[in-house]
Amino acid sequence: MEEVIHARGHENVSAAHQSTFEVTTDDYLTPAGDCILGIEADRSPADFDPEFVAACQHADATITARFEVAGDDETYSQTVTGRGHPDLAFENDRSAVGRTSDYVDDRTILVGSEFAAEGFDRELVAALADGADLTVTLTVERE
Repeated sequence: MEEVIHARGHENVSAAHQSTFEVTTDDYLTPAGDCILGIEADRSPADFDPEFVAACQHADATITARFEVAGDDETYSQTVTGRGHPDLAFENDRSAVGRTSDYVDDRTILVGSEFAAEGFDRELVAALADGADLTVTLTVERE
């Protein structure tokens, strides 16, 4: 089961945050948003299929986020894996946040992430800072 979000980078993408990564529907990004990888997302967690949400609400669910960035000369791809949680609600209509911790709010799409924004490949981040297009594919599997 999967959900796909299309967004774009922004000149202020720094990917420096140590515990989260985020994609937002907002059309702006300030330098303080150091976890944000993409803006102007075409979808938010509130748009996700109820079956996808239900599958993610299991502690034994594995949630994978694949980031594909179309740069000027090259395409970059990176995958980050986390897990589901019974409290995941997918109700936020602005932001999708992956977390290295177990903290859950209405923006959280996965917990226990193997890394946060600072762990993303620097070439991928540079392409996003140049305004490249971003596709995030979320998949969920249960053991």
